[in-house]
Amino acid sequence: MAHSSKTAAFLIESRIADAAAGDMRALFDLGVAYSTGAGGTMIDLVEAHKWFNLAALNGSREAQECRADIAEEMTAREIAEAQRQARAWLADLGGARHAA
Repeated sequence: MAHSSKTAAFLIESRIADAAAGDMRALFDLGVAYSTGAGGTMIDLVEAHKWFNLAALNGSREAQECRADIAEEMTAREIAEAQRQARAWLADLGGARHAA
């Protein structure tokens, strides 16, 4: 189990670094990881929605579809939190776009 959690942590950390460096595919990959538990990542729909939202803002139609799919399983409060986190990510990067 410790190996799995180290693998998951590395996956997440490396994709977050890639996303911060402008790799838009990394945003989608993070959404997939958090929505499916890929690579031993703990499923977290708020995190998944946040990353799919950010990927969608960068033009990913696939991310738009995934975001809509998981939103059906989330409460309004969870979606609002995911949107707040997406806006915070953009603000931290100095982004001018607004998360939907």
